[in-house]
Amino acid sequence: MRTFLLILAGISLVACSESAPPGGPGRNADPARITRGAELFRQHCAVCHGAVAQGGAAWRTRNPDGTFPPPPLNGTGHAWHHPWTALKRTIREGTAALGGNMPAWQGTLSEEQIEDVILWFQSLWSDEVYAAWWEIDQRQRRGDR
Repeated sequence: MRTFLLILAGISLVACSESAPPGGPGRNADPARITRGAELFRQHCAVCHGAVAQGGAAWRTRNPDGTFPPPPLNGTGHAWHHPWTALKRTIREGTAALGGNMPAWQGTLSEEQIEDVILWFQSLWSDEVYAAWWEIDQRQRRGDR
């Protein structure tokens, strides 16, 4: 029994580690963080991604320069296909290295603020989309392909 409890404690520590996404299937992220994320999104992201993270109307069609318009982040685009670490890295580093035109937010937004933005737009996702994302994220953490 003691071994079982130690294993459970270890799992809890891993699940609550700083690099792990808050929430999970229960979507229990701190509402204050979601509120902060909404404000940060409004200040820094909405000009491109839209007020409710709806993205550009033709987000799947390349711009004349070969880049794509900002995609929706509200669960109707492809953001939910990317694990937590990829979402954070994209916001932190931008997409210039990938041929995109999203700016890097490192130096403007802290790691916690980046996480808050993600928590906000994830709060817009349906339960089905969030559950699918959670599975993708967990497979990436386990190293599954």
